Amino acid sequence: MTIKTTTPSTNIQVHLPDGRTLEGPRGASAEAFLQAVQIDSPAPIVGAIINGDLHELTYVITMESRLEPVTMADADGSRIYRRSLTFLLEAAFSALFPKAILLIDHSVASGGYYCHVHGHDPLTEQELANLETEMRRMLDANLPFVRQEVTLAEAIAHFEAQGYQDKVRLFAHRRKPYVTLYRLGEHLDYHHGYMVPTTGYLKWFALAGSNGGFTLRFPRRQNPTAFSPLEDFPKLLAAFRQYGGWLERLGTDSVGALNDAIHAGRARELILVSEALHEQHIAALASQIAERGDARLVLIAGPSSSGKTTFARRLAVQLLARGLSPFALEMDNYFVDRDDTPKDENGEFDFETIEALNLKLLGEQLEILLAGQEVQIPRYNFRLGKSEPGDVMRLRPGQLIILEGIHGLNPRLIPASLARQSFRLYASALTQLNLDRHNRVSTTDTRLIRRIVRDARERGYSAAQTISRWESVRRGEKRHIFPYQENTDVMFNSALAYEMSVLRPLAEPLLRQVAPHTPEFIETKRLLAFLEWFLPLESDLVPDNSILREFIGGSILKGFKVWGG
Repeated sequence: MTIKTTTPSTNIQVHLPDGRTLEGPRGASAEAFLQAVQIDSPAPIVGAIINGDLHELTYVITMESRLEPVTMADADGSRIYRRSLTFLLEAAFSALFPKAILLIDHSVASGGYYCHVHGHDPLTEQELANLETEMRRMLDANLPFVRQEVTLAEAIAHFEAQGYQDKVRLFAHRRKPYVTLYRLGEHLDYHHGYMVPTTGYLKWFALAGSNGGFTLRFPRRQNPTAFSPLEDFPKLLAAFRQYGGWLERLGTDSVGALNDAIHAGRARELILVSEALHEQHIAALASQIAERGDARLVLIAGPSSSGKTTFARRLAVQLLARGLSPFALEMDNYFVDRDDTPKDENGEFDFETIEALNLKLLGEQLEILLAGQEVQIPRYNFRLGKSEPGDVMRLRPGQLIILEGIHGLNPRLIPASLARQSFRLYASALTQLNLDRHNRVSTTDTRLIRRIVRDARERGYSAAQTISRWESVRRGEKRHIFPYQENTDVMFNSALAYEMSVLRPLAEPLLRQVAPHTPEFIETKRLLAFLEWFLPLESDLVPDNSILREFIGGSILKGFKVWGG
């Protein structure tokens, strides 16, 4: 073996996942390498993983590398596409309505973001058509998204001049001395995360008026070049609007405003009022159930880590205060043994499918309980993956059951004979506290961070293990939970304006244990970058009956039961 000094080669090699090796000039972009060959991709390519790290397609490759395309069918790719599309909308809106304010509110289940405007009447049909035409004009021009790094002071001065006080407040608490901004034409703004190279990538979008605002439509991951039917979700929209009203009452309509309140020493006030708003809503729900009179079975559904268990117990307390005696039955206790758990298309255990529950046993025990007879309910041991004997109980005459779990609104869950006796509730962390007017916070991220903290404390899972299971959890939610959410009688928003500030110091140490260059590391870096925006809060400020206590520990309601006579 001979080793000698030499000058750097002008070419480098790039290795693709299918075993092919490309050779090209040192300093060429990831986009150039991927465009040089035919990639068998199920969806348009919008990003790249280079040596285990996520990058934009404009990233310059200067050394021998492993290069993996990221498509719109991937979680990271869909985020890149939607973020870029949001910036295109923002730039077009700014050009047509320079004195108005565009707000990106929340996601729409059929694929899209619900948006509305301030400082201008709701957009007319013609104005919306003009806005879409301007977006398509910019798309056809194939304008570049220009990434530039500026000092924190420069960024704050820019947004001060633009009148974007929400962004000024956000950056006021940033510790890093720089900010990455993007320019599209004459429009310069901050967007949290990567972009596609040019507007020409953004071929699939539409604008549709709805509920006093409009929806920016885009494809969902499972069919990344086609739209799903646009559906109305009036109950979900009402829940978002209620929470938006709560945030206005708290004076924390963005993360920057939240950080201002914490910095000013108002954390205790913020927490107490946030919890009072939750309690107020739960009390109102208890009143509705009591007024029904014939509701013997209260079904509580919602996705993973939505706080269903604590919500069910707090609802039970409020029902007791109204003279009703409820029994809170946890659906998770009806899991089949781990060895009998169905597997998904990847051969992994699918804990989110309704077939993971012993439906026969559940139905039989519900009918026995509501008939006033005695039954021994199961208890599920998550560490062992086994169903074990639980408590023996009997309902008193007229006593009702609260049954919570992700499948609470699935008609297959309970026998048809019990449907008329049910009152249905949907609970989820419907986050509306966005980073700023253009950078929304995903409800999915809120729940994932909750779950990372809880899984580490209660189930002994590492953050990497929780993240690796999350894609399977999400598939299950889309198949088995979200299609039924509008079947509910009432929606409950379990989000708390302050929760990310409490979760940050608990989640960060867990996330920092994820090994680099593992499949979970890319998601870990993204979550850490997101958490950096929140000033931390100590968890001892959180009341012991808070829904947040279900995840951080110390809940006074853990083990709470209402026994039959």
